[in-house]
Amino acid sequence: MTRRSALLALGLVLWPPPGPASATTPSAQDDACPLGHDPVFEDDLTRALTQLPALAADRGERHGPVPRGSKPLRRPYRVSTRYGVRGDWLAGHHTGIDLAVPTGTPVHAVGAGVVMLAKWSGSYGRAVTVRMTDGHFAVYAHLSRIEVRQGARVRVGQRLGRSGNTGRSNGPHLHLEIRARRQYGSDVNPTSYLARRGVRLVT
Repeated sequence: MTRRSALLALGLVLWPPPGPASATTPSAQDDACPLGHDPVFEDDLTRALTQLPALAADRGERHGPVPRGSKPLRRPYRVSTRYGVRGDWLAGHHTGIDLAVPTGTPVHAVGAGVVMLAKWSGSYGRAVTVRMTDGHFAVYAHLSRIEVRQGARVRVGQRLGRSGNTGRSNGPHLHLEIRARRQYGSDVNPTSYLARRGVRLVT
């Protein structure tokens, strides 16, 4: 083996060429979202429902006309991680949709409801969780700032806070998660949920 070929072989060992990106693991890009099940957040949400039973009660819209929704962001954004991407999350997939925007971007309520949690929420970072009037829960995670309080009633489109990079997050973005029930794993596709309410989340 010549000296040139020996050095080339050594270089391939120390600096192997990049392989293809995996389609079955969470993204490692700068604004990816590695968060998953967080027991502290889930316990806090359970307690909130017992502390605010009257406010959290269904107001009847579950069985009435589907209320119109709102986009969570009013400036251009990029979908950095789609809903349902398979990976190492406890649910087996990404339970929300990640919308990459600069830190400080205003975040708005996609539906009316009652604020169940507005605080540091473990892996979700600073987050606002709203039980909407149709019984679904909306989680707005990784915020840099929270602008509502627990127990407050919020309107469709009302500002809840500002996007950020708090909690288990690899870059500034909004993680929007819609749950059919309180429990982790009851998530539904935010794009489909909002489409039924007249909102086009993904073009």
